[in-house]
Amino acid sequence: MTIKESYNEWAGQYDNNLNRTRDLEARALRECLHEIPPGHWLEAGCGTGKNTGWLAQKAEILTAADFSEGMLQVAKEKNVSENVEFITMDLCAPWPFKAGYFFDAIIFSLVLEHIEDLPVLMKKAAAVLQHKGLIYIAELHPYKQYSGSKARFMVGDTLHELTCYTHHVSDYLSAASSAGLSLHAIKEYFDEEPEGRGKGLLPRLLVMIFQKK
Repeated sequence: MTIKESYNEWAGQYDNNLNRTRDLEARALRECLHEIPPGHWLEAGCGTGKNTGWLAQKAEILTAADFSEGMLQVAKEKNVSENVEFITMDLCAPWPFKAGYFFDAIIFSLVLEHIEDLPVLMKKAAAVLQHKGLIYIAELHPYKQYSGSKARFMVGDTLHELTCYTHHVSDYLSAASSAGLSLHAIKEYFDEEPEGRGKGLLPRLLVMIFQKK
């Protein structure tokens, strides 16, 4: 299956599956974004809307985008705030925003592991970001990817593994720099904090916030 087909298949059970990465990222997002100024935000890859409701409370306007019709349908059913607009959007295709259309913040949550060309993606994002605007990125940590972890789910007795690309920390930093973005903050999240740091555990999440220069 393609990545899009996989997420359409996964949509009905995504919220109910045991998923430590999903749950930890939801906590990380709330910790990292609770103090940023409100404005017009783009949730690029909203999935089933696990973060959409919270983001809608913080943003003045939230554009929630995904290329999976199945995921979008679930998100729409549980997020009915008047300041949320849902759109179908493939991040790898030309973005559907006119010249001069700017966001104050762009949120990528567990999305970029499915994007092969980070520099192109980051340039697209920077092109529709306000001066001093922020980009939040949270991804499965490269260390977890090195160990073989990736997005996967079960349908009956069949395991479906999604196409994922391993991006090193330097890849994110280089792609951001080439798009005119500077690193504003970086943090790693473990399954058990702070005790887990001393138990030889790999960090599960890498969180970065970039700012447009």
